[in-house]
Amino acid sequence: MAERNSGGRSRSRSGRKYGQKASQKVERAMHEMKRGQLKSGRSGKTVKNRKQAIAIGLSEARRAGGKVPRRGSSGSRSRRKK
Repeated sequence: MAERNSGGRSRSRSGRKYGQKASQKVERAMHEMKRGQLKSGRSGKTVKNRKQAIAIGLSEARRAGGKVPRRGSSGSRSRRKK
């Protein structure tokens, strides 16, 4: 029998969205955060937020050349005038 599409959104065939390097970097960043050793950018403050730790891990994976999607423009939506 032929395979049918369920009618929903079609999935891309490119495979995984994030590469193995990304998961390794995020895992390392989370581990450091839990031990209180993960520091934020220029200020050097200790990271306590889970989302921030993930963002740091993904940023490091991008720099290392891992397969990670581009950063979203999160600030542009909130600054838009109504």
